[in-house]
Amino acid sequence: MRLRTIPPVFLYVAAVTSVGLALLVALILMAAPGDFEVRSETLWLFASFAVLGELFPIKVARDGEEEEITTSTTFVFALLLSEGTVVAVVAQAVASLIGDVSRGKPLWKAAFNVSQTTISLAAAGAVLEVVAGVPNVAGPPFGTADLPAIMLGAGVFFLTNNFLAGAALALAQRVPIVRYLRDDFAFQALTSGVLLALSLIVVVAAAFSPLLVPLLALPVVAVYRSASTSLENARLVGRLEQSLVQLTEQAAKNQYQALHDALTDLPNRVLFHDRVQQAIRASQRERSSVAVMIMDLDHFKEINDTLGHHNGDRLLQQVGLRLRGVLRESDTVARLGGDEFGILLPQVSDAATATTVAAKVLKGLEDPLMVDGLALDITASIGIAICPQHGEDVDVLLRRADVAMYVAKASHSGYEVYTVRRDRYSPGRLALAGELRRALRDNELVLHFQPKVELRSGRVAGVEALLRWHHPRRGLLPPDEFVPLAEHTGLMRPLTLYVLDAALGECRTLHDLGLPVSVSVNLSARNLSDLGLPDEVVRLLHKWDIDPRFLELEITETSLMVDPARAMDVLARLSARRIRLSIDDFGTGYSSLAFLRQLPVDEIKIDKSFVMNMLSDENDAVIVRSTIDLGRNLGLRVVAEGVESEEIWDRLAVMGCDLAQGHYLAEPMPPEALAAWLQSTTADLGPGAESPPNGQAERPASPARDALPDTPDPSAISGQ
Repeated sequence: MRLRTIPPVFLYVAAVTSVGLALLVALILMAAPGDFEVRSETLWLFASFAVLGELFPIKVARDGEEEEITTSTTFVFALLLSEGTVVAVVAQAVASLIGDVSRGKPLWKAAFNVSQTTISLAAAGAVLEVVAGVPNVAGPPFGTADLPAIMLGAGVFFLTNNFLAGAALALAQRVPIVRYLRDDFAFQALTSGVLLALSLIVVVAAAFSPLLVPLLALPVVAVYRSASTSLENARLVGRLEQSLVQLTEQAAKNQYQALHDALTDLPNRVLFHDRVQQAIRASQRERSSVAVMIMDLDHFKEINDTLGHHNGDRLLQQVGLRLRGVLRESDTVARLGGDEFGILLPQVSDAATATTVAAKVLKGLEDPLMVDGLALDITASIGIAICPQHGEDVDVLLRRADVAMYVAKASHSGYEVYTVRRDRYSPGRLALAGELRRALRDNELVLHFQPKVELRSGRVAGVEALLRWHHPRRGLLPPDEFVPLAEHTGLMRPLTLYVLDAALGECRTLHDLGLPVSVSVNLSARNLSDLGLPDEVVRLLHKWDIDPRFLELEITETSLMVDPARAMDVLARLSARRIRLSIDDFGTGYSSLAFLRQLPVDEIKIDKSFVMNMLSDENDAVIVRSTIDLGRNLGLRVVAEGVESEEIWDRLAVMGCDLAQGHYLAEPMPPEALAAWLQSTTADLGPGAESPPNGQAERPASPARDALPDTPDPSAISGQ
C-alpha cells in the first residue's frame, strides 16, 4: 500500500503512539532505582483512585451525545506533584490500559491513549522539575511559592493532552483541527481545570492524613451519581422525543392516507367535505359563490363486468389524471367512491361559469382512454349546486349536487344545475326527520352499554353509552343512519340531551343496585359549539343525583377542529365542573399535538383501527405504544378500543395501557343485560377503581366473560 493512500488519521495515530511508547520505555529505563520505591503510603492510594477513575468515568450528555470525563486526571497529577514523573506516567499507563481493556477497546486505541497521556505528563513533569523542582522529595512536595509553576505545568499538561486527543478526533471526522479544538476548548478547559485544581487539594489532604483522601472522593461520587441521573433523564427525553417524532410522522402518514383515495391519490370524501366547508366560509366572508359538482361515469358497471375490476381501476386512475389536467390548481377534484368524483370550484361568478367548467370537463373525457389495449369512449353525468343559492351547508350542497347528477344521467344531458322542482328526494328526507322527532318523543331511541376494563387488574372502570334506534319498520338502526340527519335538521341538541338523560338515569339505577359505575357519552361537533351544554349537563346531574366524577364525555379530534375556540370554551366549562373529558378515536384526526396539549382532557382512546391490527402491522404497534407513552407523560389515562382477542389484551398489558374496550371483553348490551353482567362479576366499580400509575404491569388475569348474556348481533352495533 502506498503511503499516500493511508488515511491521515492512521498516520497521526501511529506517530503519536510510537513517540509515546518510546518515551514511556525511555523514562522507565532512565529512572533511578529510588524512583520505584514507595516513598509514601499515599502512592498506592492515588494509583488505586486513578484506576477507579478510568473504570468508572463520569458520563454526561453534550450536544445530543454522551461524553466521558475520567477523574483519573486528578490522582495522576497528584502523583506527578508528590512522587515525580516516572511514577505518574507508569500509574496513568496502567490505569488507562485497565480501563480501555475493560471496555473492550481495540489494542491500537489503548496504545494511543497511553501514549498521549505519557507525552502530556512528561511535558508537565519537565516543566515542574525545571521551573520549581517539584516534587520536593526531602520535604513537602511543594510550597506556596511553587503554585505559579504548578499552574504552568497543569496548563502544559492540558494543552498537550487536549491537542493530541483533539487532533486525532478532528482527523477522524475530517474537520479542520484548529476549528475542532476551538469549538471544544471551553468545555475541555473547564472540566480539566476542575480536575487538575482538585489534585492540589488531594496532595495537601494526603500530607495531613491519607484518611482524608477517600473523603475527598465523596464529591466525585456525588457528581458521578448526579451525572448518571441527568444522563438517564436525557436518554428518556430522547426516547420520548423519538416516540413523538415517530407518532407525528405516522400520524401525518395516516392523515394523508385517511384523506386521500388509495387508488387515484386524489382527495377522498372526507378531505373534499373539509375543503368545501372551508370554501363556504371563505365565500361568506368575501360574499362570493362556490360551485360543487358530483360527477358519475356512465355505464361503468358494464366496463367492470366485461374487463374486470383491475382494468376498471386503471380506467379510474386515468380519469383522475384527465380531471386534474382540465381543472385549475385552485380547484379540487376528489374521488368520493366507486366511479363517483367530486369537483370544487372555490370561486365562481354564477351558475353559467360553473356550467362552462362542467362542459370543459366532459370535453376532456371525449378522447378515448386506453385500457388493456382497448380504446374506451367514456361519458359522464355531472350535477351542479351553487352556494349560497342552493344552500350554505356542505351536506346540503353535496346532496343537491347528487340530485342534479341523477337528473343529468336520466336526461342524458351531460350536466344539470340543481332545481327544487326536480328534487325527488327532499320529501323522503323530511319524512325521516319527522320520524326522528317522533322517535325522541316516543322513546324509540335506546342505549346499549359496553364496559371499559382495567388491564392491570381486570376490574370494570366504567361503561360507554351507545345509541340505537328501534325503528318500527326497519328494526335496530345504528347511529350512523340517523345521527347525521340530526346534525343537519336542528335535532342534535335534543338528541344529545336525550342520550345524556337516559345514560345518567341508567347510571342512577346501577348505583342504587350497589354498582357505582361511571358512564361515558359521545358528543358531536355541534354539541361543542353549544355554549348552553355545560349548564344542561349540570342540570341532568342534579336531576339524577350523580356525582360529576361518574360522567365522562367523549369527543373526537375532528369535531374539535370545526370551531376550536368555541369548543375550548365549552370543554373548559365542563372540566371546571369536574366532568371527565376523553378524546375518542385518537390518531385518526388531524389536529396538532400542540393543540391537543391545551385541552382539559383526562383520557385518550386509541382508535380501534390501530389496536385491531397491532399484532400483524408493526407500524400500528408503534402508534399504539407511542400513544401509551404520550398519555403516560401527559398524565392521561389511555383506553384501547377494538380489543378483539386475548393476544391483543396481553400485548396492551405489557405496554402499560390503562383500560381496554372491545368484543373480547364484552359486547354492547342493553341496560337490563348490563346490570346482570356487572352483578355477576367480582369487579370493583367506579372512579375509585382506577388503575395505578402507568408502568410495566404484570400480566393480569383475563376479565370474566362467561357472565355475558345474549346480546344483539354485533354487526348492528357501532358507537355514536
